[in-house]
Amino acid sequence: MNKFRPFRILAAAVMSLGCAALAPLAAAAEDTSLDALAAIVEAWRTSPHADHGSLSFTYWNKDGAVPENCAACHSEPGFLDFLGADGSAPGIVDHPAAINAVIGCASCHTETAHALDSAVLPSGVTVEPLGANATCTICHAGRAAGDTVSKATDGIDEDTVSADLGFINVHYGIAAAVMQGGEGRAGFQYPGKRYAGPFRHVPGADTCVACHDVHTTQVKADDCLSCHRGVEELASIRTRHGDFDGDGDNSKGIKAEILGLHASLYTAIQAYGADVAGTPIGYAKGTFPYFFTDTNGDGVIGEDEAVFPNRYQSWTPRLLKAAYNYQVAAKDPAAYVHNPAYVLQLLHDSLENLSERVSIDMQALSRP
Repeated sequence: MNKFRPFRILAAAVMSLGCAALAPLAAAAEDTSLDALAAIVEAWRTSPHADHGSLSFTYWNKDGAVPENCAACHSEPGFLDFLGADGSAPGIVDHPAAINAVIGCASCHTETAHALDSAVLPSGVTVEPLGANATCTICHAGRAAGDTVSKATDGIDEDTVSADLGFINVHYGIAAAVMQGGEGRAGFQYPGKRYAGPFRHVPGADTCVACHDVHTTQVKADDCLSCHRGVEELASIRTRHGDFDGDGDNSKGIKAEILGLHASLYTAIQAYGADVAGTPIGYAKGTFPYFFTDTNGDGVIGEDEAVFPNRYQSWTPRLLKAAYNYQVAAKDPAAYVHNPAYVLQLLHDSLENLSERVSIDMQALSRP
């Protein structure tokens, strides 16, 4: 990489925001050698935050701007607007933001970002103190909460198909909300049930920046495996030994238990859709709005079925709650690290609730 590129990046950031706003970034640059600064920039360039080809930053190219309700996390100018680092009111994006503007140095290295110590989750819960994890939490908490589902289904009979209901998507990259467990209410929490709270790992390994490299976002796996002896990969780690998915095998990592329970929930959702809601349902990973009508009843959503006009529309409150929790587990594939007990509880309770109308062997399952 050209040795002057890091300074060109810094210069562009200073010109866009002004020297005062970027004082922490400028000070860090002064105290960092050219080689070290080049290494930091190169690390960032390999990260998802710098992926200029990602849909996260290119989806709105056809529109010419990122809309206000998306800009905070999908455009660096939008994020700076949300923080108020550009001189605007904090906590809100005032205008559409530039397309193709990845999350760069200025997103986290401004006086405003450095001073940030809290974040509001979609449930309305304020999480603090967060320190350097605050900027992560803003964009990795999702766009919906279990409360959203409760409000949408309130007053509708559990098994009545309602035209007023549509799938509620938690969004994606929701690790920060999942980490807060029952206190953050990312998932739909069934009344009368108790849910695990924030995941408390060992000190020094219980935050975003403690476990992820701040520039590449890669997990510091070696640090994990130095304590969790006897395993070669993170997915093999487990500290809970119940047979949560009912397959009779608890020799694998806790991730396997989550995946097993997740698969069982999908089967139950399909059974409920066909037998109770009266319309076969299926899931298409990565295709909005994810749940579609299984028009040929083959149990698989084909390309011709995964289109918006064929979105699933026979929602009942019971089905929507289970499908929402299914998506929560799907959209945090590292939930087995972030808060395994909470996600297992959401999946278990969703199955238990569906078992009131479809056949599920709940006796084989244990709840953490």
